[in-house]
Amino acid sequence: MRVPLSWLREYVDLPAGETGRDVAAKLVDAGLEVETVEQLGGGLMGPLVVGQVLTIEELEGFRKPIRFCTVDVGQANGTGEPQEIVCGARNFAVGDKVVVVLPGAVLPGDFAIAARKTYGRTSHGMICSGDELGMGDDGTHGIIVLPHEHEVGTDAIELLQLVDEVLDIDITPDRGYCMSMRGVAREAATAYGLPLRDPALLDVPQPNSYGYPVKVDDPAGCDRFTARTVTGLDPDARSPIWLTRRLQKAGMRPISLAVDITNYVMLELGQPLHAYDRSSVEGTIGVRRAEQGEKFTTLDGVKRTLDAEDLVITDNSGPIGLAGVMGGANTEIADSVTDPETGQVTGTTDVVIEAAHFDSVSISRTARRLKLSSEASKRFERGVDPQAAAAAAQRTVDLLVLLAGGTAEAGVTEVIAPGAPRTIAMPADHPDRVAGMEYGRETVVRRLQEIGCDVYGQDELVVTVPSWRPDLAAPNDLAEEVIRLEGYGNLPSTLPQVPSGRGLTARQQLHRRVGRALAGAGYVEALSYPFIGEGVFDQLQLPAHDVARQVVKLVNPISDEEPALRTTLLPGLLGALRRNDSRGSHDLALFETGSVFRAAAQPGVAVRLPVDRRPTDEEIATLNAALPAQPRYAAVVLAGAREQAGWWGKGRPADWADAVQAARALAVEAGTELVVRQGQYGPWHPGRCAELVVTLGGVEQVIGHAGELHPRVVKAMGLPARTSAMEIDLDRLATAGGEALRAPRISSFPVATQDVALIVDASVPASSVEAALRKGAGELLESLRLFDVFTGEQVGEGKKSLAYALRFRAADRTLTAEESTAARDAAVALAGERTGAVLRGA
Repeated sequence: MRVPLSWLREYVDLPAGETGRDVAAKLVDAGLEVETVEQLGGGLMGPLVVGQVLTIEELEGFRKPIRFCTVDVGQANGTGEPQEIVCGARNFAVGDKVVVVLPGAVLPGDFAIAARKTYGRTSHGMICSGDELGMGDDGTHGIIVLPHEHEVGTDAIELLQLVDEVLDIDITPDRGYCMSMRGVAREAATAYGLPLRDPALLDVPQPNSYGYPVKVDDPAGCDRFTARTVTGLDPDARSPIWLTRRLQKAGMRPISLAVDITNYVMLELGQPLHAYDRSSVEGTIGVRRAEQGEKFTTLDGVKRTLDAEDLVITDNSGPIGLAGVMGGANTEIADSVTDPETGQVTGTTDVVIEAAHFDSVSISRTARRLKLSSEASKRFERGVDPQAAAAAAQRTVDLLVLLAGGTAEAGVTEVIAPGAPRTIAMPADHPDRVAGMEYGRETVVRRLQEIGCDVYGQDELVVTVPSWRPDLAAPNDLAEEVIRLEGYGNLPSTLPQVPSGRGLTARQQLHRRVGRALAGAGYVEALSYPFIGEGVFDQLQLPAHDVARQVVKLVNPISDEEPALRTTLLPGLLGALRRNDSRGSHDLALFETGSVFRAAAQPGVAVRLPVDRRPTDEEIATLNAALPAQPRYAAVVLAGAREQAGWWGKGRPADWADAVQAARALAVEAGTELVVRQGQYGPWHPGRCAELVVTLGGVEQVIGHAGELHPRVVKAMGLPARTSAMEIDLDRLATAGGEALRAPRISSFPVATQDVALIVDASVPASSVEAALRKGAGELLESLRLFDVFTGEQVGEGKKSLAYALRFRAADRTLTAEESTAARDAAVALAGERTGAVLRGA
């Protein structure tokens, strides 16, 4: 089903900026298979205008007929003078309105138009055919001849609706209702949460006794037959441009006005229709099974032998249509014919419109046995809404009256076999049990109502299925509707049960927790190759004696530019950040965990292991000893906005504090606390670099750095301004944290909060003050947070004010004000002793 986006917007008020790809994504989420989104008119550029042929001169002496024409294009050429054009088409005459492309224009396929000399004349443009404009063939195999009412100089791009987007949807057998604009619009409306303007909601007159006579002998094969009659049609009336263009975009070829209207309504409402030339129909229209071996000639001119299972439409003379598949040649709408002497136009002026509902199995068997697949049979096979027949007939009548000047007869025939809507009983929690997640009754009812169901009941629902959904026959079908509309992507994932065993090691568990923590903080994992070139160390401004410069080189590297194994994760991550930034993604937060390779002071020599037996433990140990150390590191890089601006606020850029916080988050996963203090190392800005310190064996060790990169590093590596980064040794972090994480003990007693503001020298690190406060506060201290840093005249030159929030809590009692105050005073006293801090205002 080809769905023009401009047509779809008539039924659903899609957001103005929504593109075809946006709509396709929504429909895919709703369960439809959108194969492609075709851009019609891509690369088309005017001037492309309506012109009127003034003169035609036949050029002789060439192998094929050539015409030299002058065409009035109004002021489109800037002069108002007739445009001289050479053309080889024969299907137009003097006075006809045609489509003219002028020099400077570009047609689909990057075909630039310019004045050029050909056949001894200079052609200033081109008179266009439908194929040349990407419209497809209109049946004439020649240039486009427009109705006379269009003014010369009118923009033909807009007139012919040449620019559009078309969604090509592969309709599965259970979604027959989507083989119409009405059905796809219903899905789009549901996906966007917008109202649907149902094109089937028409005022339809009640059936009466003076409509065209119809007799249905097989109500099982045809449970509904609607017949309407329109007389006085203008046989010379042509399909308007908007109608032919919609048919072409939907993949159908315009034929004649009456046929085009029935095809258009079928595409719009999903109800196949057929128009019979009333003058060729003899007596009552009937519906019956064919006689075995009965002969019948279809519209394509093929004489077919019918089977007793085939359903046929008849009149007094015999079959006039193969029900739900194809009409008969004996009642075909006649083409208009102009008498060359009198100029009188003759053709079909009275038609009988058929809108019926046929058994899908019967139609499918007939179409397959005769190898005669049609647009009508495809829809009947998948299920057509029987309730839409009357509306489709009325829509066809309205268009025939409007476009062909016909008159709708008052008679309305509607033969309906007795029937009742299908109902399904379903427990309200059935979709929950099918999906493995809880939707709740309200969601289930709402979603079923959105697809047109009537729902009654509380714990046990009684669902009346809409007429256009014959595929809904069981509770599981209803559950599928709820699940797809709620989103397949929201279904929980259940991993297979792992067999019993040791499971992951503590090191593996930490690495997984680290990845989850960083992903949860908004970082995207980037995997880079473990190879580097030694020139990157100069870009990172590492000193000549830095241990990171001691690399392990490969004998047969993949690239001569990167012959060494990495000693840091930063080059690969920063390269990924640079590439993404250059491709338009400016707000970036990337992370990577992986091994780095440290060369030994004395390179080992690997032994050659035997292949005829298992190596001994000594041989394996010797081999391992020759390998470089491979500690596991984690690193992050950030650039651009850390929080996006929007109606909720201004947002903020990523900075050094985000890199430090990433390190703190990893320390929490390892079950330890980092000491963060000012540092200075290679690629980081000397004033915005933090050392990441842990205590191992009673000795403080620097295991990483975080902060903003040095401007010279940013420039050398082509990075965005103010790029920040963090790198930390995960193995040493895990060692500092111990083997197992202990859950915190939560006290049920209330917390006591005390705030202090301390004035210290500007050179004193906040971490030193914090460490002293923690030590002095004792075991009653639950948490300590720096919430303000202030400098200014009020605190004195060379001083700064650090404001901390201290939370105290006891596990076995409610603290008194005296106890919390005493703990605070002890913390302040020790901070004063160690760092020279004094209370602000004291």
